[in-house]
Amino acid sequence: METRIGITEANRKEVCRQLNHLLADEFILHTKTRKAHWNVEGPDFASAHSFFGVQYGELEEILDSVAERIRQLGHYTPATLGEFLALARLTEKTSEKNNSQGFIKELLGDHESIIIFLRECVSAFADKHKDAGTSDFITSLMESHEKMAWMLRAHLH
Repeated sequence: METRIGITEANRKEVCRQLNHLLADEFILHTKTRKAHWNVEGPDFASAHSFFGVQYGELEEILDSVAERIRQLGHYTPATLGEFLALARLTEKTSEKNNSQGFIKELLGDHESIIIFLRECVSAFADKHKDAGTSDFITSLMESHEKMAWMLRAHLH
């Protein structure tokens, strides 16, 4: 059934194209955070393991919300590993050592990349593509990533 929500198909298509890239990046970041949770070693294991667990839980909720936003706009989401890898701007690369500091630095860089991407999309979605709802949605995501990045940054020495 056709999606009639006051946004042209061309604009919805472009917004969803960008959201597909975001979804892929969120999936990569979620996977890397889960890797950190599973593989962290060192004297701070217990606290780092718990910290990464909280963060991947938050990212799981973000993943679902981005996918649902794409569907609300009448498009389908990528949902295979191959699709995510092809669309992602982030890489699967992680620290060579399984210590909290290495994982934190890598994950922080990824959060910052997503924040910059989201910040670039906020005005474009609202002004160019006439989609204030998605602009508002990604502003909220940006704030979530800013908080997660702050939490990561606070662990660095």
